[in-house]
Amino acid sequence: MGVSFLVGSARRPWQGAALRSRGGGVRVVAYCYQTDWFGTVSVDQLSTTFAALADPTRRAILARLVEGEATVTELAAPFPMSGQAVGKHLRVLERAGLIERRRTAQLRPSRLRAVALKDAAEWLDTYREFWEAGFDRMDQRLRADG
Repeated sequence: MGVSFLVGSARRPWQGAALRSRGGGVRVVAYCYQTDWFGTVSVDQLSTTFAALADPTRRAILARLVEGEATVTELAAPFPMSGQAVGKHLRVLERAGLIERRRTAQLRPSRLRAVALKDAAEWLDTYREFWEAGFDRMDQRLRADG
Protein backbone atom coordinates (compact mmCIF):
# COMPACT_ATOMS: atom_id res chain seq x y z
CA MET A 1 0.00 0.00 0.00
CA GLY A 2 1.24 3.45 -0.83
CA VAL A 3 0.21 6.72 0.70
CA SER A 4 -0.35 9.72 -1.49
CA PHE A 5 -1.34 13.21 -0.50
CA LEU A 6 -3.86 15.00 -2.63
CA VAL A 7 -5.22 18.47 -2.16
CA GLY A 8 -8.86 19.05 -2.86
CA SER A 9 -12.35 18.99 -1.49
CA ALA A 10 -14.04 16.00 0.13
CA ARG A 11 -16.44 15.61 -2.80
CA ARG A 12 -13.96 16.19 -5.62
CA PRO A 13 -10.41 15.44 -4.41
CA TRP A 14 -9.23 15.07 -7.99
CA GLN A 15 -9.93 18.72 -8.80
CA GLY A 16 -6.90 20.15 -7.02
CA ALA A 17 -6.91 22.63 -4.18
CA ALA A 18 -10.19 23.60 -2.62
CA LEU A 19 -9.91 27.15 -1.42
CA ARG A 20 -12.39 28.05 1.25
CA SER A 21 -12.99 31.51 2.57
CA ARG A 22 -14.17 31.96 6.11
CA GLY A 23 -14.18 35.34 7.78
CA GLY A 24 -12.01 36.93 5.13
CA GLY A 25 -9.27 34.28 5.39
CA VAL A 26 -8.52 31.60 2.85
CA ARG A 27 -7.44 28.08 3.69
CA VAL A 28 -6.50 25.06 1.63
CA VAL A 29 -8.06 21.77 2.63
CA ALA A 30 -5.80 18.72 2.21
CA TYR A 31 -6.76 15.06 2.44
CA CYS A 32 -4.60 11.96 2.82
CA TYR A 33 -5.49 8.92 0.75
CA GLN A 34 -4.19 5.37 0.74
CA THR A 35 -3.98 3.47 -2.49
CA ASP A 36 -3.70 -0.29 -2.80
CA TRP A 37 -1.75 -2.16 -5.45
CA PHE A 38 -4.56 -1.69 -7.97
CA GLY A 39 -4.80 2.05 -7.34
CA THR A 40 -8.07 1.91 -5.41
CA VAL A 41 -8.31 5.03 -3.27
CA SER A 42 -9.59 5.06 0.29
CA VAL A 43 -9.40 7.85 2.84
CA ASP A 44 -7.00 7.19 5.71
CA GLN A 45 -9.14 6.78 8.88
CA LEU A 46 -6.70 8.63 11.14
CA SER A 47 -6.61 11.61 8.77
CA THR A 48 -10.39 11.65 8.63
CA THR A 49 -10.59 11.58 12.44
CA PHE A 50 -8.15 14.45 12.89
CA ALA A 51 -9.84 16.47 10.12
CA ALA A 52 -13.17 16.08 11.93
CA LEU A 53 -11.59 17.05 15.26
CA ALA A 54 -9.98 20.16 13.75
CA ASP A 55 -13.19 22.17 14.01
CA PRO A 56 -14.06 23.62 17.47
CA THR A 57 -17.80 23.23 16.86
CA ARG A 58 -17.39 19.52 16.22
CA ARG A 59 -15.23 19.14 19.33
CA ALA A 60 -17.95 20.90 21.35
CA ILE A 61 -20.56 18.55 19.88
CA LEU A 62 -18.46 15.55 20.91
CA ALA A 63 -18.07 17.02 24.41
CA ARG A 64 -21.86 17.28 24.66
CA LEU A 65 -22.32 13.71 23.42
CA VAL A 66 -20.10 12.43 26.24
CA GLU A 67 -23.10 13.19 28.48
CA GLY A 68 -25.40 10.99 26.36
CA GLU A 69 -27.50 10.90 23.20
CA ALA A 70 -28.83 14.16 21.79
CA THR A 71 -30.95 15.32 18.88
CA VAL A 72 -29.88 17.95 16.34
CA THR A 73 -32.08 20.51 18.10
CA GLU A 74 -30.43 19.79 21.45
CA LEU A 75 -26.97 19.95 19.91
CA ALA A 76 -27.73 23.20 18.04
CA ALA A 77 -29.00 25.03 21.17
CA PRO A 78 -25.65 26.47 22.39
CA PHE A 79 -24.46 27.52 18.93
CA PRO A 80 -25.37 30.63 16.92
CA MET A 81 -26.15 28.51 13.85
CA SER A 82 -29.08 26.67 12.34
CA GLY A 83 -29.96 23.06 12.91
CA GLN A 84 -29.07 22.49 9.27
CA ALA A 85 -25.50 23.74 9.87
CA VAL A 86 -25.18 21.50 12.93
CA GLY A 87 -26.47 18.63 10.76
CA LYS A 88 -23.57 19.19 8.38
CA HIS A 89 -21.12 18.96 11.30
CA LEU A 90 -22.84 15.75 12.39
CA ARG A 91 -22.41 14.23 8.93
CA VAL A 92 -18.66 14.96 9.08
CA LEU A 93 -18.44 13.35 12.52
CA GLU A 94 -20.46 10.37 11.31
CA ARG A 95 -18.23 9.86 8.24
CA ALA A 96 -15.20 9.96 10.54
CA GLY A 97 -16.75 7.23 12.69
CA LEU A 98 -16.85 9.46 15.78
CA ILE A 99 -20.63 9.33 16.19
CA GLU A 100 -23.50 7.18 15.09
CA ARG A 101 -27.02 8.32 14.32
CA ARG A 102 -30.17 6.27 14.45
CA ARG A 103 -33.74 7.01 13.59
CA THR A 104 -36.38 6.93 16.31
CA ALA A 105 -39.74 8.00 14.85
CA GLN A 106 -39.19 11.64 13.79
CA LEU A 107 -35.91 12.04 15.70
CA ARG A 108 -32.36 11.16 14.73
CA PRO A 109 -30.46 11.10 18.01
CA SER A 110 -26.68 10.99 17.82
CA ARG A 111 -24.37 9.15 20.17
CA LEU A 112 -20.61 9.02 20.62
CA ARG A 113 -18.56 6.17 19.15
CA ALA A 114 -15.24 6.00 20.95
CA VAL A 115 -13.40 3.58 18.62
CA ALA A 116 -12.03 6.27 16.28
CA LEU A 117 -11.04 8.43 19.25
CA LYS A 118 -9.25 5.43 20.77
CA ASP A 119 -7.29 4.92 17.55
CA ALA A 120 -6.27 8.61 17.50
CA ALA A 121 -5.24 8.46 21.17
CA GLU A 122 -3.13 5.35 20.53
CA TRP A 123 -1.42 7.08 17.61
CA LEU A 124 -0.65 10.09 19.81
CA ASP A 125 0.65 7.82 22.58
CA THR A 126 3.42 6.65 20.26
CA TYR A 127 4.85 10.17 20.56
CA ARG A 128 4.40 10.46 24.33
CA GLU A 129 7.91 9.09 25.04
CA PHE A 130 9.39 11.69 22.67
CA TRP A 131 7.50 14.54 24.37
CA GLU A 132 8.32 13.36 27.88
CA ALA A 133 12.03 13.03 27.04
CA GLY A 134 12.01 16.60 25.73
CA PHE A 135 10.28 17.87 28.87
CA ASP A 136 12.78 15.98 31.05
CA ARG A 137 15.70 17.62 29.22
CA MET A 138 14.08 21.04 29.59
CA ASP A 139 13.48 20.40 33.30
CA GLN A 140 17.14 19.42 33.78
CA ARG A 141 18.30 22.61 32.02
CA LEU A 142 16.03 24.79 34.11
CA ARG A 143 17.30 23.20 37.33
CA ALA A 144 20.92 23.58 36.21
CA ASP A 145 20.43 27.26 35.35
CA GLY A 146 18.38 28.04 38.47
